This record gives sequence, structure tokens and C-alpha cells, in this order.
Amino acid sequence: MTLDDLGPRLCILGPSNGGKSTLAAAIARGRGLPAIHLDQLHHRPNTDWQPRPDDEFLALHNLAIAGSRWVMDGNYSRCLSQRLGRATGVILLEAPTMTSLLRYLRRSWFDRTRHGALDGGSDRVTWAMIRHIAVTTPANRRRYAALFDQIVLPKLMLSTTRDLEQFYRAEGLER
Repeated sequence: MTLDDLGPRLCILGPSNGGKSTLAAAIARGRGLPAIHLDQLHHRPNTDWQPRPDDEFLALHNLAIAGSRWVMDGNYSRCLSQRLGRATGVILLEAPTMTSLLRYLRRSWFDRTRHGALDGGSDRVTWAMIRHIAVTTPANRRRYAALFDQIVLPKLMLSTTRDLEQFYRAEGLER
């Protein structure tokens, strides 16, 4: 399965700190698609990751998926069915828990210009996020793997860091 097979409206799903936003930005640059980072729609800019009210987030989400071309990263299960209803393809990323934890620490301490960052927000290490990655994410992985099996759209699973790197190279994408 190639990127072209996935069409002009792509959903990228996967664990926290699994590389979704970086891949979305690379695809956006490489294919001329708008990159939509759901974390940026879900959280208020210039805050410490304060969520918007649900109705406001859902309105922004629905406006974004109405577009004819996009690559969108993020899970947000409560509106996933609407997103999949508009998508032309899906990419599911997998990343080992330790990889996700290391990426989280790196982005919080060193990477001030990462893709998908919240405008005016700050990434910092919190026990809540460490717990989310270490405890919540494994159950989410199983749920998204089961969901992936049910999706009838063109889809691609990148199960390892090596698979992801090979995809970047094969598609001529740059981080």
C-alpha cells in the first residue's frame, strides 16, 4: 500500500508520542495537503493544554473534516466515526511504550518547535502524561488494532519504528 493509494483525506491514528503529528506534517509537505492536528483543535491556544468545551471542539473537528483534502492526526474516539466517514485512507502507527515515553521526554525537554505543538503552550513532563503513556496506552493499542481490522477504507499499519522509517524513505517524505 502506498500513500497515493490512501487518497486525499487521511487519518493517522496511534499511541501518544507515537509519531502521528510528525508523519502528518511530512505527508502534508510531501503531498500538498493541509495538516490538521486534533490536539490543536481540542485544546485552547496559549494555555497549558486546557481543553476547549466539547461542543466547540466538535464544531472545529466537523469543519476540518468537511474539507476535500487533509491529513489529520489524533485519536479522539468520540468523533472518530465522523472522521472515518469522510476519510479516504487510514494509517495506524504503533510504537513501543518505552519509545513513546522517550519521545515524550525528548519533546518536553528539548523540542520546542515540534509538529502539532499547541500555540503558546508548553510541553512539560507530568506524572499524568507518563501514566497515560505507560498505563492507558496499552489498552488503547488493543482497541485501535481491533478497530483497524474493521476499517474497510484503504489502510496501512506501521507496526515498528523500522516500518515507519521505511515508509518515510519509500514515499520520499522528510521529517
